[in-house]
Amino acid sequence: MKSIDITGFGEPLMEFNHVQRGGEWLYLPGHGGDTSNATIAAARLGARTAYVTAVGDDAFGRDFLSLWDAEGVDRSRVASRPDASTGIYFITHGPDGHAFSYYRAGSAASRVTPADIPADLIAASRVLHVSGISQAISTSACDAVFHAIAMARAAGTNVSYDTNLRLRLWPLDRARAVIHAAVAQSDVCLPGLDDARQLTGLQGPEEICAFYLGLGCRIVALTLGKDGTMVATPEATRRIPARVVEAIDATGAGDAFDGAFLAEWLRNGGDAFAAAAYANAAAALSTQGYGAVAPLPRRDEVDAFLKA
Repeated sequence: MKSIDITGFGEPLMEFNHVQRGGEWLYLPGHGGDTSNATIAAARLGARTAYVTAVGDDAFGRDFLSLWDAEGVDRSRVASRPDASTGIYFITHGPDGHAFSYYRAGSAASRVTPADIPADLIAASRVLHVSGISQAISTSACDAVFHAIAMARAAGTNVSYDTNLRLRLWPLDRARAVIHAAVAQSDVCLPGLDDARQLTGLQGPEEICAFYLGLGCRIVALTLGKDGTMVATPEATRRIPARVVEAIDATGAGDAFDGAFLAEWLRNGGDAFAAAAYANAAAALSTQGYGAVAPLPRRDEVDAFLKA
């Protein structure tokens, strides 16, 4: 019996969101980092979760340790490094949506190596969740992700991979090669349409899903924004409608989808189509507040939204 449902691995980032409060523009502090967000999203929906990374021995790193404790995420394997800092990012908003400015070079998380990956925790987990960002932040982190994936496969742990393409971190050709190789060793692939088009050179959702299934994963949940999610398995491909809301801030919505999808997929016995419908609702609710973590919904909120 595995004691952890989902273990995430990647880079947490302290968040500063430029918002208006009482007629003034302020930078509202929060928390971010794609796999950390997804892990917290799953925890809020009742999954047993853990997180693996390194943070700086600084105020932001300690803030993350407190956050994971408050959210019920096992952070016993998070290292605190006195020789590196915790990464940060700023969010600004405009007519074309939100924009990000990152300050993460040399962060504690980017210094993680394969030797830092806890084999026993990976083996105790039902799912390991990693992403393209987890691999893009440094060569050693990239190697650590592949090492974690190998450990998971050896232990019978499912691997979930969000392609999360960030071309500020690495060139497209390298990203494509690394991400394709990781997806080929994963069970669940969680790409977004825009990223997938750049990575595969394909345009249609159906052909993108077929491409990723062809690499070797057994479930693809391709998010399509307002058009919902296309879920593909070797047996069937279906489009799952989106839940439409008036979004305030879409920061972290994809991560909310990931965490909700995995939590529901594990809870419902492996129905990826039902998991995507649930995750669409959770992701929609996550856009109803500012920041990546603060508006992540809990199970009673998602259940009420689905019944409305």
